[in-house]
Amino acid sequence: MPVFRLVPLVVLALITACAKAEKTQHYLIDAPAVSRHLPDRLGRVALHEVSLPQYAASDEIAYQTPDGALHSRPDQIWADDPVHAVTGFLAAQISAVSGATAVAEPWPFSDPPDRRLDVRIERMLARADGSFQLAGQYFVTSDQGGDIARRFDIAVPIEGEGPAATAAAQSLALQKLAEKIAALTK
Repeated sequence: MPVFRLVPLVVLALITACAKAEKTQHYLIDAPAVSRHLPDRLGRVALHEVSLPQYAASDEIAYQTPDGALHSRPDQIWADDPVHAVTGFLAAQISAVSGATAVAEPWPFSDPPDRRLDVRIERMLARADGSFQLAGQYFVTSDQGGDIARRFDIAVPIEGEGPAATAAAQSLALQKLAEKIAALTK
């Protein structure tokens, strides 16, 4: 095929790709303002990469329908890798709410952390009932002993509809989790 015939096909492919990219909506996990300040019960804590269920680790924003099925749309995605975003969010919010030095691993300082934090999220979902559920378990360990294991199950209402409302509810649920971890409560 002559080169001059390929040029229109290449241009058409580029235009199609650009049009699809413009239709894709990206959503951030934004931190709400810190509403309460807690005492520092963690000190210097290294946060291991948060584990998420497969549907929540996907770029696409998942939601549940009344029949219990999980759905997502390829044009409504998270602006950052969900595992990275949730890990960074929790580290920043634990520090903000308590004054602890919470840092996502790898630990950047020469002195080791006082504690290690492992968060395992089992459900992170916009439910069909209009709430956002965040459930799982967290573990705080220390070389000095006194290890802690706590379960959590947080539900917050989704105010409005669509992925922006889901992102706002997820941020609020993660904020509540950061407060629970900072206070070392269930």
